[in-house]
Amino acid sequence: MVTRLVLVLGDQLSESLSALKEADKSADIVVMAEVAEEATYVQHHPKKIAFIFAAMRKFAARLREGGWDVSYTQLDDTENAGSIPGELLRRAEDTGASEVIATQPGEWRLIQTLEDMPLKLTMKPDTRFVSSQDEFDTWAEGRKALRMEYFYRDMRRKTGLLMDGDAPEGGKWNYDSENRKPAPDDIAFSGPMQFTPDDTVEEVLDLVESRFGNSFGTLRPFWFATDQTQARRALTHFITYALPRFGDFQDAMMNDNRFLYHALISPYLNVGLLDPIEVCQAAEDAYKDGHAPLNAVEGFIRQIIGWREYVRGIYFREGPDYPRRNALNHQRKLPDFYWTGDTDMNCMSKAITQTADEAYAHHIQRLMVTGNFALLAGINPHEVHEWYLRVYIDAFEWVEAPNVVGMSQFADGGIIASKPYVSSGAYINRMSDYCKSCRYKVNDKTGKDACPFNTLYWHFLDRHSENFAKNQRMSTIYANWKRMDEDRKQTILSEAEAFLDGLS
Repeated sequence: MVTRLVLVLGDQLSESLSALKEADKSADIVVMAEVAEEATYVQHHPKKIAFIFAAMRKFAARLREGGWDVSYTQLDDTENAGSIPGELLRRAEDTGASEVIATQPGEWRLIQTLEDMPLKLTMKPDTRFVSSQDEFDTWAEGRKALRMEYFYRDMRRKTGLLMDGDAPEGGKWNYDSENRKPAPDDIAFSGPMQFTPDDTVEEVLDLVESRFGNSFGTLRPFWFATDQTQARRALTHFITYALPRFGDFQDAMMNDNRFLYHALISPYLNVGLLDPIEVCQAAEDAYKDGHAPLNAVEGFIRQIIGWREYVRGIYFREGPDYPRRNALNHQRKLPDFYWTGDTDMNCMSKAITQTADEAYAHHIQRLMVTGNFALLAGINPHEVHEWYLRVYIDAFEWVEAPNVVGMSQFADGGIIASKPYVSSGAYINRMSDYCKSCRYKVNDKTGKDACPFNTLYWHFLDRHSENFAKNQRMSTIYANWKRMDEDRKQTILSEAEAFLDGLS
């Protein structure tokens, strides 16, 4: 019987993986490897590297317990070839294998690297999603606009989640309007479940500390789940203690609470420790049992079978060049304070320092604080994309690039978003308590103490008026700008220019 190599990547830690299902446990060899190329093609947050390596080691042990022959290479192995293709070629030479079975990676970069190997490659689709790529492409074909909401409704119909026959539970598909409450005075939730590192994790932490000690972000304390059992416990903790109020405050931001009612299960979903349907059914059960309200459960499920599936479809439909698109021709360099948090803008400082400490910030901090600033300031979207890919524990290109290039930076020209997600300081003030302790004054529209978001907002709209003045969703905003006194306009624009010049 011919031996084949079965590749399992660090974000493919699922026993239901299509490559494993295609393989013969009695004859084939699973190949897993911690390699420098994957750890350094961008300088990932050390928590992200540690999370993936620890989860990989535990998954390899689980496969061995299940009877698989696993060839596992640790990062510090002296024989380590340094790349996934190099490791496959090394194992092929050792075993005489000439064929590799793989599940499609979540990055065009790695897909192309595997296809260039001098080994026979059988690449199976990643079936751990609700929608296949063919299904998404069929849905997208011929549509003038690829809006997530309509795709999401099809996913609800397909899965039966929160459905009452052919109608949505409660009579509405989307309860987002009920999920925009500002920051409360306090949060009755201690945060996501945290796990004490075991011997495997500690060994990985020591390795990462020695090899990646100069990367952006702090490695310790490290508390993430690193196996399926822990990930399921983290999910149960969220469903029990946070889901009931998740919906109300999912967009809120607070100085002294980094997690609010958020689940922090996206890393576990994205590496395969949790299954998306398993997660959604747990949330749906909480609604059916009367434990969590419909607005919270619908909002949570929409993020998983709606948004998560949708952005993956966009990434693979649009092709390898997607992360480098720059529809607005923004060319400014990423400011240094994205790496230090050293800025007088309290919202930016809080989001960046939190990211350094936790490898995490929630979606509004990413979209409406760090992303909003980057878009207003005209920062090169590829630099923004690489920053997000580097700093977040849940960032894999298939999910990160559409969120940043499309949703956050409008660099895809409107494939994902119908208008740019920009705001003045008023939105941040409404949804957070950041502005109360900021050096700048959010209510000042101009002057030395004015919130930079206020002048940058109008500066962005003015310089891109040809792009957006006729956008139906922005016509009122442009009408307000047009009515503004010319002297006031010039003051706003000159102060914004001065601020932008200071970034350089």
